[in-house]
Amino acid sequence: MEKKHKLYLKLNILSLFFLGISFISISLAWFAYSGLAKVATDIDVKTWYVEFQKNGEAVSNDIVISLSDIHPGMDTVYESVKIMNKGDTDAKLSYSIVSASIVGTNYTSDSVGLEALKDKMSHDYPFKININLSKNFILAHDDYSMFDLSVSWPFDSGNDSLDTTWGTNSYNFQRSEAAKAASDPNYVVQPTIKIIISVKAEQLTETNDSPDVNYPAGKTIIYDVVNDQSCEELTGTCIRTHVIDTDNTLGDTTVSLLPDLFENYSTGTFDNYNSLLTSSSSSWSVNTRELTIGDLVKLISTDVTDSIITSDIYSSTLVGYARYGDRVNYLVNKAITYSGHFSFLNDRFDYLATNKCYWVNRSYDDDHAFALTKTDEVSSKLYGAPKTSSCGVVPVIVASKANIDN
Repeated sequence: MEKKHKLYLKLNILSLFFLGISFISISLAWFAYSGLAKVATDIDVKTWYVEFQKNGEAVSNDIVISLSDIHPGMDTVYESVKIMNKGDTDAKLSYSIVSASIVGTNYTSDSVGLEALKDKMSHDYPFKININLSKNFILAHDDYSMFDLSVSWPFDSGNDSLDTTWGTNSYNFQRSEAAKAASDPNYVVQPTIKIIISVKAEQLTETNDSPDVNYPAGKTIIYDVVNDQSCEELTGTCIRTHVIDTDNTLGDTTVSLLPDLFENYSTGTFDNYNSLLTSSSSSWSVNTRELTIGDLVKLISTDVTDSIITSDIYSSTLVGYARYGDRVNYLVNKAITYSGHFSFLNDRFDYLATNKCYWVNRSYDDDHAFALTKTDEVSSKLYGAPKTSSCGVVPVIVASKANIDN
């Protein structure tokens, strides 16, 4: 099919129904449209071919998935779709929540705001609905991004009031719907929860808010910390770094780079954090800043299945969406209140996995501060280490894109 204007395709997740306090069913309809062609000029024809894949199969028709017996303590339910770009044109990915009906209250991305709605679904209910797009762009010729959705419900969330409120509201809503159906045979009973999500792929254009394809989170960049510019190979002053910005755009003039954690940096107690930070970069000629808890929580929150807050007091719970408002501080305080820590998979964030311990510039309590280290070969943790411990301090490089691109 040919078309001279920008084209897009949509992927709908239809009908996430919550029936009662211990039952939920999910129906997802995935639509893929491929083989689009864009005519740039009479002699320059570029193919537009973006394909959605589920379980290695191209998705071109409705897929209905029903799940039952969703309850506190359930295993996390996870769905993943791979979005492949097999064409000649770079694509920008985005999604919107077309509608979300929760206990009779309706929300949309347009009315509430996409970020606020994602945050609400992730944190305001006993069950957690988390959505993530691994990259908001896919380059031409077989680049891909993963669209992930998970539904979870910790057995003991630590918020009995929220559990009770939700249970009562759900029960009253269902009674009301049943009464309407009893008095009107034509009435269609509304589900307690219904969510419709639309994912869109469109031609990537260069605007300030467009994703900067050169700086996705986790990308390795070799950087010269003395000459303040990128390098082609590792040397004494050219070190390996990794992008830790979660959504770097073309309008951003700088990028945050985390130096390789296998290098040697100044170590000491947490009370000496500032002097250790200065010492670690004393021979560098680049702009630096401290490594924050926000840097790390936002990064690991992009894993909607295995990045968790774990505690000996309450059930482990997914970190959830962490890029809206003051949500990072909420999550940090939650971990502290639960006497818990953040845990994430090493193979998902290999550039954060280290056998050494590194201070993060955030206290845990009077006697502890947050530190980063491996738990074992499978996972790593952000935990409260005694402030008298000896850990390293790694500076984050704030690099000018102009110095990297030139």
